[in-house]
This record gives sequence, C-alpha cells and structure tokens, in this order.
Amino acid sequence: MNDLAVRTLSGIVMIAIAIAATLLDGYFFAVLVAAAATAVFYEWRRLSRGWGICWSVGGFVYAVAAACALLWIRERADPMLPNGGLVLTFWVFIVVWSTDIGAYFAGRAIGGPKLAPTISPGKTRAGLYGGMVAALVLGSLWAFVSGLSYRLDVLAPIFAVAAQGGDLFESWMKRRAGVKDSGDWLPGHGGVFDRMDGLLPVAILTALAVLIGIA
Repeated sequence: MNDLAVRTLSGIVMIAIAIAATLLDGYFFAVLVAAAATAVFYEWRRLSRGWGICWSVGGFVYAVAAACALLWIRERADPMLPNGGLVLTFWVFIVVWSTDIGAYFAGRAIGGPKLAPTISPGKTRAGLYGGMVAALVLGSLWAFVSGLSYRLDVLAPIFAVAAQGGDLFESWMKRRAGVKDSGDWLPGHGGVFDRMDGLLPVAILTALAVLIGIA
C-alpha cells in the first residue's frame, strides 16, 4: 500500500473516531481529548528537549488550553440552538480538516511559489489559498445547515490561516529538532502533534470568539 493510501485510510479512521467520540456521551470525548493533549505535550517535550524550561511550560499551557477549549465548546449550552456545542465542535473539525485537504490538493495541483521554503519546503501559497477557500465553503455550509452564526463565515478562512500557521510552527520545531515527524504513533501521519498542529490554535480561537460574542 503506497503512502497516500496509508495516509488516507488512517485519516478516515481518525476522523471516524473523532466523530464518534463527539457524538457519544461527553465522558468519551473528554477521555479522547485528554489522551490527545497528553500525547501532544509528550511529543512537544521530545522536540524541545534541551531548549529550556520555558518551552516545556509553553507546551503544557498550549496543550491544556486547546484541550479545555475543545471540552468547553463541546459542552457549551445554547438556549437558542439545540445541541449548539456539538454543532460548533463539528464546525471546528470541518474548518481544520477542510483546510488540510484543500491545501494538500491545491498545492499539488497548482504548485507555484513556496509559502515558507526554509521551514516547510512542500507548502505553497496556492495551498494556503486552497485551504482558505475549502474552509470558507465547507465551514459556511455547515454553519448554514446547522443554524450557527453567519459570522462564522468570516472566521472560517481566518481560522484556516491560523491552522496552517500552527502547522508551520510545528514544522519549524521539527526542523530545529532535526526530525521528520513528532512521533510514529499514526501510520502515514507521524505523531499526534503532527495531526493536531492545526486543530490546537483553531480550538483556542473558536473558544475566544464565543467568549467575546462573535461566534
């Protein structure tokens, strides 16, 4: 089985697990989020070994903040919208997943100038724009059919940039650490941090957007 097939199959399995855990009782979702946050912090520590205590503290805060944001979004009660927390959680997932997929296919199909050649030579500006468009289209469609705020249509492409920024930040960490992947837990994807790098900032930003009343 080639690398793309392995990556696609494992990606489908991970998406199915995330959807199932989100739909089931909040306990299962909390367990999954806690496990993912622990793995992210573990891999962060491996990447940043020898960089100083501030990096360890920063990684802990980053992982915990994203985990708390996801849990809060999932359990959020909205009297105007049944299952408001569930549908907003899925919006977060859709924005992140569509950004990854749109960036991958737009980058391969169009190519062109590199986005950050010294950090991640494979990423292109076309991929960035493709990810933003995919997040806008699919995020807006989900917001419309599920009754979420229209303001999320504006936030979707902005958060797509944040997702790709999280990806680039992790790529910079790996380049500094001299490794290809943050771990080897996930076939075709590397480590959990490799798979969660875009979700972490989007979860935090979504929670902040809800707190200040723009989502």
